[in-house]
Amino acid sequence: MARIVIADDDADIRELVVFKLRHAGHEVLPVADGAAAVEACLTDKPDLVLLDVMMPGMSGLDVCRTLRQATETSMVSVILLTARAQESDVEQGFDAGADDYVVKPFSPRELAARVAAVLGEE
Repeated sequence: MARIVIADDDADIRELVVFKLRHAGHEVLPVADGAAAVEACLTDKPDLVLLDVMMPGMSGLDVCRTLRQATETSMVSVILLTARAQESDVEQGFDAGADDYVVKPFSPRELAARVAAVLGEE
């Protein structure tokens, strides 16, 4: 399956996502902030990154832009996870380079389906 980095400063959400994606057979690397997500992407070369938008320090949008600008991470798939659901927020996410945008609270089953879709899995 895929190697996935999950960056969310909320430990409960991070653990839920890790559990669901490991159960689906993915290799998952959880981190608690944006800077750690960038570092994990540079060292572990994931297939996908799940980013909380509102994290202290480096936001998920900043991480997404950073990943898109770096040659070694420009092709990594990105799904943003956020409580921000306004149309302008979604637009900002896609403008930053996200492949998908999932609004919290979310269904773990739906998230797993969106991960599979972004990864091109059946």
